[in-house]
Amino acid sequence: MTVLVHTRGELAAARAAATGRVAVVMTMGALHEGHRQLMREARAQSDYVIVTVFVNPLQFGPNEDFDKYPRTLAADVDACTAEGVDLVFAPDRDEMYPGGTPSVTLAAGPVGEILEGASRPGHFSGMLTVVAKLLQLTRADVAFFGEKDYQQLALIKRMVTDLEIGTHIIGVPTVREADGLALSSRNRYLSIEQRQAALALSHALRGGALQNDGTRVLEAANKILADEPGVQVDYLALTDPLLGPAPASGPARLLVAAKVGTTRLIDNVPLFLGEAA
Repeated sequence: MTVLVHTRGELAAARAAATGRVAVVMTMGALHEGHRQLMREARAQSDYVIVTVFVNPLQFGPNEDFDKYPRTLAADVDACTAEGVDLVFAPDRDEMYPGGTPSVTLAAGPVGEILEGASRPGHFSGMLTVVAKLLQLTRADVAFFGEKDYQQLALIKRMVTDLEIGTHIIGVPTVREADGLALSSRNRYLSIEQRQAALALSHALRGGALQNDGTRVLEAANKILADEPGVQVDYLALTDPLLGPAPASGPARLLVAAKVGTTRLIDNVPLFLGEAA
């Protein structure tokens, strides 16, 4: 039976009673199949699973969707129960930030200023701050994050290394719907026509990944995106796995962000440049 707690004290008491390897899956709620896959991985690789549900105000910009972000705690707890989660920690804003907005936050560094960071100033500082707090509060041995938010995953891995936090971070491949659309809580904002247009993102990534030369990767992906008028591209980027410059050969990452209507979507895929060994 999944236990739901809302306070630091309740979390500490439950955590003190946990034994074995403890895993955490951090979410902002509105759980979907992608989140559930993270829970399954956590359940398979640990003895005690904590899911956090907190819509973090620090990572939303002034014109973003904090107020309308879906909040479905009862359904989220049901999903956690179905996946065998031991504990759900769902604090409110005052519980997470008892002194108000923190005056000390984490800087994301150069990687936090490109791609999503360039489009959403301050986003990664807010994200890293809450992740660091939740790692401290849950004292998890391992944490699972989805690869759909690839830049987030890369920055969290860098943070735990640079700050000697000690939690092992595991990335889980993106979960997609049958037609290839990456699962996201924001997909619910799309109309039927917009959802069809949004498929251009995954089609472009797949088309690019069929190429093995960096220039042709971007040309192929850009053509698919340009042919869909319902998609306004923010960026299409080819990088190395650490989000540095793309290599001439070897593992790489192709990332895209775009608006479909008023909904901003992101996606990415791994690929290999040059001739395979």
